[in-house]
Amino acid sequence: MVLLDVRNLRLYYQTTKGILKALDGVSFELEEGETLAVVGETGSGKSTLAKAITRVWERNVSLVDGEVYFEGEEVLHMPEDRFRREIRWRRIAMVPQASMNALNPVITIGEQMIEPLVLSGVPKGEALRLAQDSLESVGLPRDVVARYPHQLSGGMKQRVVIAMAIMTRPKLLILDEPTSALDVMTQANIMNLLKELKARLKLTYIFITHDLALASELADSVAVMYAGKLAEIGSSEDMYGAPAHPYTQGLMASMPTLRTDKQLAYIPGEVPSLIDPPRGCRFHPRCPYFAKDKALKGLCDDMEPPAFELKPWTGRRHLAACWLYK
Repeated sequence: MVLLDVRNLRLYYQTTKGILKALDGVSFELEEGETLAVVGETGSGKSTLAKAITRVWERNVSLVDGEVYFEGEEVLHMPEDRFRREIRWRRIAMVPQASMNALNPVITIGEQMIEPLVLSGVPKGEALRLAQDSLESVGLPRDVVARYPHQLSGGMKQRVVIAMAIMTRPKLLILDEPTSALDVMTQANIMNLLKELKARLKLTYIFITHDLALASELADSVAVMYAGKLAEIGSSEDMYGAPAHPYTQGLMASMPTLRTDKQLAYIPGEVPSLIDPPRGCRFHPRCPYFAKDKALKGLCDDMEPPAFELKPWTGRRHLAACWLYK
């Protein structure tokens, strides 16, 4: 069953230098119970995608367009009061980037956890019980509700934020770089926790990360974003075993390994400006195929490629926005 259906999603911001096209026509489907990893370089639109789905974009937004269907209902253009009451933090929750720093240092963990519930009409006693139950579900003692953020380690604070997100038992949990500020051992513990919560609570994840190794550990499917566009999406097996888009190929080749005989690859050039993106495929100025194949001249640099459906060995759906597969 399709839980989330995103169609031609666009999110533009007004800046002093012009219109920044942070998301520019992103489409994908997410099955219930699936974990989708969204990867790409800084500035590719990963975090903006999370903000668009949860409708927590910045105040200088100039355009919100497209459609987002959640459990069959269009929610992108739903009245804000209804979206806040029925969807955000109830059926769709998010652990934002640098979420540990979002905890108020002068308010107890319990007060911070129960505030949104009390504001939505839940009695304070019941809200506190829900907070304690949620803390237990992420492996923390119930008395953490009486502590302040400075009394917790980084890993404990991350667990608190995850506990806050799952208090209302949402169906979809969006995790934006949930392990980026943690040491390796704490990262592993958080990843194990996320796997256990997914199985126990039957959660669906969108896992946003720049760490390809972490993505491979948790994800069923991988979406690669580049300059506000979706370059490729497919199963983890296909994306890591046989990446199709030249940008995805470059990302996979740049993953560090323990082999001493293999030189670390890199993608030459820079990510284009989202205010004045290149015509045609946004990756073509950095694409090795475009540089070598004269047949691609006048195509990749002139026409934006659609998402072509591929036929991978796994038999699962695999799309790549590249003229190589026309």
